[in-house]
Amino acid sequence: MKRTLFWTTLCMAGLLCACRPAPQRQIISLNGEWQITKTGGELPDIFNATAPVPGLVDLAVPALDTLGALYKDSSWYWHRRTFDLPDTDCEVILLKIFKAKYHTKVYVNGRFAGENYYCFTPSYYDLKPFLRPAGQPNELLIGVGSKAQLPPDIPNGNDYEKIKYIPGIYDNVEITLSNRPFISNIQCAPEVTQEKLRVVAELEMDAPATGLKVNYTVREAASGREVAAGALKTDASPVDGYATVAFEVDMKGATLWTPATPFLYELSLNTGADGKSVRFGMRSFRFDPERKIALLNEEPYYLRGTNICIFRFFEDPDRGALPWDGQWPVTLHERFKDMNWEGARYCIGFPPERWYDICDSIGFLVQDEFPLWGIYDFTVPRIAEEYRRWMRERWNHPSVVIWDAQNETVTPLIAQAAQQVRALDLSGRPWENGWSEPMDAADPVEAHPYLFNKYMSATEPPEGYKKHLFDTIRRADNDASTAQGRAIVFPNPSLINEYGWIWLNRDGSTTTLTDKVYETLWNGSQLTSQERLRIYARHLALLTEYWRAHRRAAGVLHFCGLAYSRSAPPRGQTSDHFTNIRNLTFEPEFYRYVKPAFAPVGLMIDVWEKSYAVAAQLEVPVYVTNDLQVSFEQEVTLDLLRDGQTVATYHQPVKVKPYEVQIVSFTLTLPAEPGEYQLKAGITCNNQPVFSLRDLPVEK
Repeated sequence: MKRTLFWTTLCMAGLLCACRPAPQRQIISLNGEWQITKTGGELPDIFNATAPVPGLVDLAVPALDTLGALYKDSSWYWHRRTFDLPDTDCEVILLKIFKAKYHTKVYVNGRFAGENYYCFTPSYYDLKPFLRPAGQPNELLIGVGSKAQLPPDIPNGNDYEKIKYIPGIYDNVEITLSNRPFISNIQCAPEVTQEKLRVVAELEMDAPATGLKVNYTVREAASGREVAAGALKTDASPVDGYATVAFEVDMKGATLWTPATPFLYELSLNTGADGKSVRFGMRSFRFDPERKIALLNEEPYYLRGTNICIFRFFEDPDRGALPWDGQWPVTLHERFKDMNWEGARYCIGFPPERWYDICDSIGFLVQDEFPLWGIYDFTVPRIAEEYRRWMRERWNHPSVVIWDAQNETVTPLIAQAAQQVRALDLSGRPWENGWSEPMDAADPVEAHPYLFNKYMSATEPPEGYKKHLFDTIRRADNDASTAQGRAIVFPNPSLINEYGWIWLNRDGSTTTLTDKVYETLWNGSQLTSQERLRIYARHLALLTEYWRAHRRAAGVLHFCGLAYSRSAPPRGQTSDHFTNIRNLTFEPEFYRYVKPAFAPVGLMIDVWEKSYAVAAQLEVPVYVTNDLQVSFEQEVTLDLLRDGQTVATYHQPVKVKPYEVQIVSFTLTLPAEPGEYQLKAGITCNNQPVFSLRDLPVEK
């Protein structure tokens, strides 16, 4: 047993019944098939369909809405089921709806039990006053409204590139049975450098307690091996019915959580009346404002990843029940890791809570973005309260490394709300504040350097665009420093979590934002779908290489790994890269070219001219970008190709220190015969080929 230090006890909560037996907290899942119906707001009399919970209302059978419904009216969707409880004598019988939208009302046995306007965080309901005697079935009715009837000061997940806001209970529903002191929340705050775990537990209590005893155990989550245990005794006085117990656990020799080693522990607390367990990882994450990089467990860490727009995917025609499938979200994140991505921004929307558990287990970092984009009738107390609920739900996930307050919005109100609650997170995660002024010197600035959107005008000349875009080492702008014409450059670390502006739908067709880009640069209407997909993949690789090699950002997250794909009217603005969404099959050109661009050791050939003269001598700089904790030492190969065949090969040794970039230069004489040639630089990293490819037109 490892030594434990009890460091403080804050007062707030309740009565311990010494005669009560050991806690037997019971969790009853209400997930499954529910009855469902639709009304204009009144309580329903008849249920004529069924739908899965969790899910969305468009999964109802038979359908409640017409094909292609946009869900713009003020309808209510009522979900009904019955449940039995093994014991109604428990002091706590608590219903939790993990997430539902938009606006939730709950009735138990025909009586109103409460409502919740918030759409993206849990709501809780005390069922005890409404229950029938043990042995009799209880009726639960949950209504979810439509976005149109939400009050104007409630965040509603507005997204300018969505067309459908489909209501639904889109996360778990469960009932907890237990007694008091009831453990309502546990926060685990790892302190990696001091090799200890800070724990704060919130207890719901009825009255003051003298000599309250709280037992704890820490085990390895996978093996169950005990690594620490102890007991605390304290006096507690309730404040508004709650008390807080805080202590520290010695975690010397603990295995640190990283994407490569996603090692998890489990903390179990026991008040003698209730018991609760949570998983955590020994992990720290912050940004260094001087070096402008991220630090994972106090080691430099360059983020490489993608975006997941779950609310856009909700309106994808092929979505179905995939987000709630047992294996599909696991495979999704595994596919992303295979792309050399180690994290994602959950963009303008929260997925089901299980997705965060998956990220904890497989080692996948999350920039968790609150679903807020654009100005509406903000009220700071409303946003602060939902931020508080959001943090309480997520703060034990080691995968969650950044609180992202909003997307691309400029307003001081969001920071005011976030500053009211950010100190609640004892792990001190950084906050990203969209295009608003950063809140702290160590907070990252959101950068969306969409270099290709300048070619949306058909009058823009396409000559020499690569040299124009990439022959200069530029800062990653389109961020808080440039929003709304600002002249200041915030010195914060820059985090690129969107770039591209060359999206294609899954079938290779252009989107509403990229029609003119493809036409301007590549005569896109004359290309086949396969030709467009190859252009897309190669230019995404080029952009990725460019932003990584010049180290102007603490991370490079591609947009977008999961979204909708709407090639038929109403057409979409962005898309993802799957050819089969159910099987999660990547489009082959994307997989071929973009995966190596995100390799832990990446390459970039730094040549950008539109054409080259025959027989000329050419200097070819090749950037070698090392994101690893160890030096990379290997031979870089540079091949001169024509029609896929090697014309000449060159070799240069390279040694790159951890986290650094090294440039190796090749001198070659170009062929005397004109033609379409290519340069291909190559190495091997983690037993996988890594390459950078450039077209090399040779002309007389």
